[in-house]
Amino acid sequence: MSNITIAFPEKSDEEKTRISKQFYKNFVDTLIETVKMISMPTSMFEKRCTMDVELMLSMAAKGKSIQLQSGHQMNWEYANWIASKNCPIPFIGIYQKISNAGFNKLFYTFRSKFNTVLVSTTDFKKRKDEILTGQYAIALAADQNTNPEKCFWLNFFSKPAPFVTGPAIGAIKNNTAIIFVNFIKPRRGYYHFESTLMVENANEFTAEQLTLQYKILLEKAIRKTPDNYLWTHRRWRHEYKASYNPSWIDSSEPFN
Repeated sequence: MSNITIAFPEKSDEEKTRISKQFYKNFVDTLIETVKMISMPTSMFEKRCTMDVELMLSMAAKGKSIQLQSGHQMNWEYANWIASKNCPIPFIGIYQKISNAGFNKLFYTFRSKFNTVLVSTTDFKKRKDEILTGQYAIALAADQNTNPEKCFWLNFFSKPAPFVTGPAIGAIKNNTAIIFVNFIKPRRGYYHFESTLMVENANEFTAEQLTLQYKILLEKAIRKTPDNYLWTHRRWRHEYKASYNPSWIDSSEPFN
């Protein structure tokens, strides 16, 4: 409720409570759907999940590597499957290892069903130069918490929040196309993943510009369906300090 209040201070208590209740329903649905994915036939998945793949296919056909950026929306496991299933180039997924070895193996197996190249967060830091060679597509949820002293700070809804620098810097280094993916839940048990081209050539922009554009698209997506965002994620855990000023991005600056 605290997070929802930061994002929507203008909403009434009744409206915020409604968002919260629907969020919990969506969250529980995601957990149950994830368990079902272990045994779900491809035919059932195809009925329940669709994606705008034209942008991904056209960028790949041009020889571009692709960075898919999203926020912590639901259902993220479906997003991995649908993107990797339709991607014509090697698709890389970054994941957090589960401490329980049995569960980790189980999740690794079903997450790689459609040939996703899974790389743990710890291994990625060490192997990124090796992994990001040739033509590839990589999926990143770029709204995670980060070191408040080594990030970009900008207003996220009504309060400053830190954004990781890696996605933008990496995209510029490899001159990827960046596609923002919005998670839409038309009805219970069904998902559609909407694609928006952020940039075709990331190296034509600064890391600050790319981060700002990502923030703008993410806010727009959350405002459209606020109950489908992961509000348990502590997005405003860190407080902004004046000493962080060199990393501040003015949200009023135009993208182009």
